[in-house]
Amino acid sequence: MHIPTMAEMAAAGESPEILFWVGCAGSFDQRAQKITKAFAAILTRVGIKFAILGKEESCNGDPARRAGNEFLFQMMAYNNIQILNGYGIKKMVTACPHCFNIFKNEYPALGGNYEVIHHAVFLQQLIDDGKIKMKEEGVFKGKKITYHDSCYLGRANHIYEAPRKVLQALDAALVEMKRCGSNGLCCGAGGAQMFKEDEPGNERINIERTDEALSLHPDIVAAACPFCNTMLTDGVKNREKENEVQVLDIAELIERDMA
Repeated sequence: MHIPTMAEMAAAGESPEILFWVGCAGSFDQRAQKITKAFAAILTRVGIKFAILGKEESCNGDPARRAGNEFLFQMMAYNNIQILNGYGIKKMVTACPHCFNIFKNEYPALGGNYEVIHHAVFLQQLIDDGKIKMKEEGVFKGKKITYHDSCYLGRANHIYEAPRKVLQALDAALVEMKRCGSNGLCCGAGGAQMFKEDEPGNERINIERTDEALSLHPDIVAAACPFCNTMLTDGVKNREKENEVQVLDIAELIERDMA
C-alpha cells in the first residue's frame, strides 16, 4: 500500500485534497495500525487524493499537555505548525479524537489554523454523498453492535450523531449502553491516563465500561478512537470474551462491508 507523503507531492508540484494525520497510536501501535490501513483503504477506494507527513509527522503534544508539561507541548506544537504551514495545509482528517481535539481547539492559539475533521464525520459525509456504498447482504447482517462514545469526540466536541449514522449504514442492529451520548463513561485512557499506572480504587474504569457493553450481549463493540479501542479490548480480554466479542473501529467496519 503506497501512500504519498507531503514531501513527495510537493516535489511533484501537487497538493492533496486532505492531509491524513495518522497520529502516534495509528503509526506505532500494532492494533491501531489496522485502523489506519482500513481508513487509508477507504480513501483510496473512493478516489480521494490524500497524503501523509510520514517521517515528518511527530506527536501533537496532547499527552504532554494533559500530563502538565506545557513547555514540551508548546515545543512540539510549534514544530508541527511550522511543518504544516510550510506545506500550506488547510484541511486534515484524523482517526484519533485526541489529535482532532487539540488541532481543532488548541493549535489556533499558537498560529495553527486548519479545517480539522474526525474520520467519523468524514466517513458519514462520504456515505451521505453516495461515495461509499455498502453491500446488500453485508458481513455484519444480523449482528448486534454497541457504540462507545469517546470523551474527546463526544463531550469535548459534541460529535454523537456522525459515528452512529456510519454504523447505521451497516446491515446490523445498533444497541445503546445505559451511559451513552453526553452521559457516556470514559474508557479510562483520557487525560494522559493511558500512560500511567492506576490510582488506588475498587475497579478499573475500562473494566466497568466493558461490563456495561457486555451486559447487552453484543457481537461487536464499536469505537472511534485508538485509545478507547485499546482499553475496551483489554476489558474484553479481562472478562475472557475475546472469542465472542470483537472491538472494532468504525473505519474497520465500513471497510469490511463496502461494496
